[in-house]
Amino acid sequence: MIAVMDIDGFWELVGRSAAETGTRRERLEWLENHLAALPVEDIVDYHAWFTLSRNRACSWDMYAACWISIGYGSSDGFEYFTDWLISLGREDFEKVVDCPDRLMELPAMQRLDELSRNFRHERTSPSRGGRIELSRVTLTRRSFWPEEASPQFETFSYVSTDAYERATGRDSMALYDAMRARGVVSVFPFLTPGAEPDGEGWDFDDKAECLRRLPRLARHRGITTDPDDPDTDQVRAWWPPHLSRYDGDGTRVWSFSRGADGTRRSQVRRHLCEAVRYGGI
Repeated sequence: MIAVMDIDGFWELVGRSAAETGTRRERLEWLENHLAALPVEDIVDYHAWFTLSRNRACSWDMYAACWISIGYGSSDGFEYFTDWLISLGREDFEKVVDCPDRLMELPAMQRLDELSRNFRHERTSPSRGGRIELSRVTLTRRSFWPEEASPQFETFSYVSTDAYERATGRDSMALYDAMRARGVVSVFPFLTPGAEPDGEGWDFDDKAECLRRLPRLARHRGITTDPDDPDTDQVRAWWPPHLSRYDGDGTRVWSFSRGADGTRRSQVRRHLCEAVRYGGI
């Protein structure tokens, strides 16, 4: 039982909800049950600490880090990304909230990076007489993450409102009224009047600025100001230089023939991976 719902009590509940459950669904149920059993003031306190923590994470640099690291970032998506950061626990949250450039130090982000890798498979077979070598190169990119690994956790932000309604029988608007009475107001949805992210806004497509503000993330994603480098995220060292770059979701297959003189001829065919074809994994 949480003795006091101060900032330490808030993070204790967040940590225990992860340690004592196995899935996101179980975690949400665990949190709602524990919150609903607390005094109403403690539920309000929990929601206040959650809101203040999410406000801390709402900065232009964090928004850029979200965009760079997961490849997209609508205003709603960024909000759900900050929910996910809080769900990772106090240690991980504090590591990156004031220094988004450390995002790739988080084990959860490293796992996402692994799931997002390009996978290359090559099969080569000689023709009769050995004069021509037929090669087939397949590159697959997984663009949909399993639900348990997704870097967005929207429903994590609903736990306290659900617990409040369950404990009081009142609409969640009463919870927000109690928050405003304490002077706690969410900056989300952001990019609206009076709800700007913290810091100075900047153009995320400005590679020089990205390298200045988020040097580690930029290097990890292969972002460079070299005019000879492609605009895409990163060129893998193993990718055959004579083939066009992979530039989308799903799977592309290159088939090429190589003659005895070393000349190559290639063809490109695109196939949607199962995740794209059926709308998810």
